[in-house]
Amino acid sequence: MVPVPARVPILPVTAFYLHGFASSPRSTKVAYFTERLARHGVTVHCPDFNLPDFQTLTMTRMLDQVQEHLATLDGPATPVTLFGSSLGGTLAVLAAARWPDRIDRLVLLAPAVMFAKPGHHLLPPGRIEEWRRRSALPFFHHASDAERLLDYGFYEDSLRYDAFGESIPQPTMIFQGLHDASVDRRTVEAFARGRANVTLSLLDDDHQLIKSLPKIWDDVAPFLGLVE
Repeated sequence: MVPVPARVPILPVTAFYLHGFASSPRSTKVAYFTERLARHGVTVHCPDFNLPDFQTLTMTRMLDQVQEHLATLDGPATPVTLFGSSLGGTLAVLAAARWPDRIDRLVLLAPAVMFAKPGHHLLPPGRIEEWRRRSALPFFHHASDAERLLDYGFYEDSLRYDAFGESIPQPTMIFQGLHDASVDRRTVEAFARGRANVTLSLLDDDHQLIKSLPKIWDDVAPFLGLVE
């Protein structure tokens, strides 16, 4: 793996973990990184994007939540690392482009950088039209282990954003599973290609990347300046 050009870390680092679609701050990956970062005195903030309710979720609301959390930090000098998983990775890219003075670097896990764009296989035209007609559709929510309704406004709002086309100046590490059935690795490769500040690691794993977490941490720790 080619090292990413990195800014000199300024401690203490603050980390934000942006969880994925229909997930929560109680996910396995959140717990994993929170525990390891805590060993180095790094605080992890994980906004709950299900609040105030999942049905009215939008990208705009999630971005507003990230901005609100950034505003609670002790001044603009606090360097922030964003971890983003799947749709949270999309959100991390959008946030980094909007607040480059607050966000120091990115760690993206299977980022859905083409979400809601033409050709995204999880949103076929027939499904979108049904969603529009019915105003809301049920989606399986992993944190609730049950289906929950989501308003069509989520899709409409997502069309306002283009994570794939954003220019991000921050040093960025991306980890992508070769057997991911949710995010096409080719779109992630295309996103990383031509961005000198981005390093992409392709892993023998699926979308969740659970079995690769130790390998990911071995790369992330020095990227954040956290060495034993």
